Amino acid sequence: MALEIESRPSDSPYIERVWRSTSQDVSEMTSVATAHWDLVFWEHRGQVSVSVQGPETRAARASVPEDATFFGIVFALGTSMPHLPANRLVDASAEIPDATRRTFHLKGSAWCLPDYDNAEMFVRRMVREDVLACDPVVAAVLGGASPDLSERTLQRRFLAATGLTRGTVRQIERARRAAVLIREGVPATEVVHRLGYFDQPHLARSLARYVGQTATRLGERDPVEPLSLLYKT
Repeated sequence: MALEIESRPSDSPYIERVWRSTSQDVSEMTSVATAHWDLVFWEHRGQVSVSVQGPETRAARASVPEDATFFGIVFALGTSMPHLPANRLVDASAEIPDATRRTFHLKGSAWCLPDYDNAEMFVRRMVREDVLACDPVVAAVLGGASPDLSERTLQRRFLAATGLTRGTVRQIERARRAAVLIREGVPATEVVHRLGYFDQPHLARSLARYVGQTATRLGERDPVEPLSLLYKT
């Protein structure tokens, strides 16, 4: 059973990560919670599909088509497509119809399908044609800045750009970091200390909600069930 996932960072301020994967002899995976949204392309039995996958606020089981190939662009927090409001994409997705192996349609225009190596070029066109927007305040706050804005205004802008509150983003990101550390062999007691959990039960509840696995299972060398994309930030 295998879900082979390869990913890379990007120098684009609009992109968090670019990934691709193939599935073989696997029908399900655990989809880990994420504060980011993806534009995902996949081919299965000659059929090409494209969809926008919104942020996910808890771990869930997801079906995986066998012998399929996938490619996705994970967008940076604060980046959005204004014609698809972020709050409508939370725990949901939007299929983009009529895709072929060469093209698909987005916001009334024809687009060539991007790939793993030219994602940045594709995203630059999205920016030029006003398909993508980025709220610099959200990016600044996530980078540690303290803009001279009211808490109410900050929350409103976070919700508009991400569909999530700042608190939810922090909780999801922390749980994902915890999962990566545990998979790297860091003891759960040390993860509690590093990431500011109250205690191990607090960590356990966070992992159960956002990652869908226990620390013990995450620490196994040969996990029985594949996970969606996890990466070290």
